[in-house]
Amino acid sequence: MSALLAEIEQQHGMVIGGGSAASVQRHRDRGKLPVRERLALLADRHGFILELSPLAGWGTTDPLGGGILTAIAEINGRAVVVIGNDPTVRGGSLSPTSITKTLRAMDIAESNRLPVVTLVESGGADLDKQADIFVPGGEQFRRLTELSAAGIPTVSLVFGSSTAGGAYLPGMSDYTIFVKDRGYAFLGGPPLVKMAIDEDVTEQELGGADMHARVSGLADYLAADEADAIRQARSVISRFGFPDPVPGGPAPVHDPDELLGIVPEDPKTPFDIREVIARIVDGSSFDEFKPLYGPNLVAGWAELNGMPIGVLANNGILFSPESQKGAQFIELCNQLGTPILFVQNITGFMVGSAAEKGGIIKDGAKLINAVANSRVPHVTLMVGVSYGAGNYAMAGRAYRPRLVLTWPTHRIAVMGGRQLAGVMSIVRKRSAESRGRDFDEAADQAQRAEDEARIESESTALYATGRVWDDGIIDPRHSRAALTVAFAMSRVSTDRARTRPPSGFGVFRF
Repeated sequence: MSALLAEIEQQHGMVIGGGSAASVQRHRDRGKLPVRERLALLADRHGFILELSPLAGWGTTDPLGGGILTAIAEINGRAVVVIGNDPTVRGGSLSPTSITKTLRAMDIAESNRLPVVTLVESGGADLDKQADIFVPGGEQFRRLTELSAAGIPTVSLVFGSSTAGGAYLPGMSDYTIFVKDRGYAFLGGPPLVKMAIDEDVTEQELGGADMHARVSGLADYLAADEADAIRQARSVISRFGFPDPVPGGPAPVHDPDELLGIVPEDPKTPFDIREVIARIVDGSSFDEFKPLYGPNLVAGWAELNGMPIGVLANNGILFSPESQKGAQFIELCNQLGTPILFVQNITGFMVGSAAEKGGIIKDGAKLINAVANSRVPHVTLMVGVSYGAGNYAMAGRAYRPRLVLTWPTHRIAVMGGRQLAGVMSIVRKRSAESRGRDFDEAADQAQRAEDEARIESESTALYATGRVWDDGIIDPRHSRAALTVAFAMSRVSTDRARTRPPSGFGVFRF
């Protein structure tokens, strides 16, 4: 665990640093703050900031972190989703990873009914990757209007350039704040205007903050500088209302530092998932449900900083009894309106003739059906392996949990590398036999080793988070704090009486 955690922290340090030292210095020399310092000023002094998918883009040609910051932050006592360009990384240009992170942040905002604040300063799309950006990139503007129509406020702070399609970020936000002499927005820049209509115009004349505040009306507020823009944003957010505070509860009796040693490095080595639960929940108190039935799935009730939660956690492979128990427990949580924490360490459902005759398909389907149609908030913590349909049954990413957090020990794939390589070997051998061809055992062994190595490398926590299959890798010792943020933010959405305004439209600009 220590080596894995050190690697994660080293990668995270690279993201926090932003672009090159020269790029960061140029940014500061212009009197501008890096994006994470902007967020730190925007958030409450002693409030939480949970950065989302900081290592997105790992293992791809996109910049690590995607050149964009997404986070859940406490601002004026309430959870807010913040999306901010990092102009020190390729000028804040948008990559496929930037778009993926942005859309995921908007998913979180929508499902939890959290206001969205965008910190805008971008050179636009990375034109070398326009084919991968153009179509999905348009979705962020649609999502802004849908958030507004659903009664979820959106705010844009324009610190620098917001050009071409990016101009629609402030254009489609409910509230806009422009920094004087720094922020500007236009659909076509001075070179394009010159080519199109032979007009000579500067950036500030064309789309500067002062013009938008006095003439076009795009800017609702004109800020003297970045600090003033952030002050005005906090003032705007203060009008969005305040959720009930988190009640608070006793710390776990067992030391959370011990979480570093609970999950074995070898995923085939079993461990008791209750040891994880005991180091996260209030007072290490866990009221277990049906402990003697379906023992490979641990279910029960607990509190997290005073918030009641249900817990479903894996202690082995899923058989029919575990599937039935899990489905029943989810129904009970829905009856009580209790959100559920899923703790994943799952190799999948049982296979073989006995399992099939026992109805594993229909029983597994009951559990997946219950997860898919549950109406209470789900939060997923992946501590070990997550293989096959077991991932689906335990509220994997495809089943829209409010948040997915992982430990460095997490591994995710259709199945383990050795098993997958073995299956592919059997398929190759049977294919050769069916066609009457000789089967080269030596070549197959080499291919099998290559397949296993490839699958193992594609199953790591870093590989998964690089593709935004989760919302970030966390230090296990920070699990309680991160999960508190997740369940606290989900409470805003539990009031089902809050629906779209009668018009069904977002806020228009006139």
